[in-house]
Amino acid sequence: MQRSAVILAGGFSRRFGRDKGSVVLAGKPLICHVIERVSNLVDEIVVVVSSKNQKEKLEIILDEKANLIIDKTESQSPLIGTMTGFESAKGEISLLLPCDTPLVSTQVVQFLLDMCNGRNAVIPRWPSGYIEPLQAAYRTKSALTAAKTALEQGNMNMRSMIDNLKGVRYVSTMLLEQMEPKLLTFFNINTPQDLKKAESLLK
Repeated sequence: MQRSAVILAGGFSRRFGRDKGSVVLAGKPLICHVIERVSNLVDEIVVVVSSKNQKEKLEIILDEKANLIIDKTESQSPLIGTMTGFESAKGEISLLLPCDTPLVSTQVVQFLLDMCNGRNAVIPRWPSGYIEPLQAAYRTKSALTAAKTALEQGNMNMRSMIDNLKGVRYVSTMLLEQMEPKLLTFFNINTPQDLKKAESLLK
């Protein structure tokens, strides 16, 4: 198997008062928007959740469209979720995405996956130097090793995993902007206001 998509859906949003993956946007849960945009680009989809209860809820929503995996530990951290997802992913390359980016660009995702050939990671980077490690492509086994090393060192952030990776390619968001002028691929739904904005953008 060549490509997997690992979608992180374990976080609990205090501003929504429930799991963001199941928040409805334009008649569909957020996570369904993400899955629909990337499903034709990968061979499998792995969704990482934080609890059995969350898994049971999403099983009803997703109806076997993805392989649902529960976090290895109770620490809610993107790095834990990433490690759990990479352990289950069968693809040589894994696309990592959060569940709350319903406007993720298929074209941008395809580009990141293609650029990962011969690299251990392809990560978008803004002109300010800020990177987008949760919307990136990784060589699965290398990234899994790097994630485990970071955790063994007592680090819980994504940057620690990336620091343990060699062969990382950073892609300027200015280049991605040529494919998607508004860069809505990085638009996260964090508040009810964000949800309303996304609804108007989808229209």
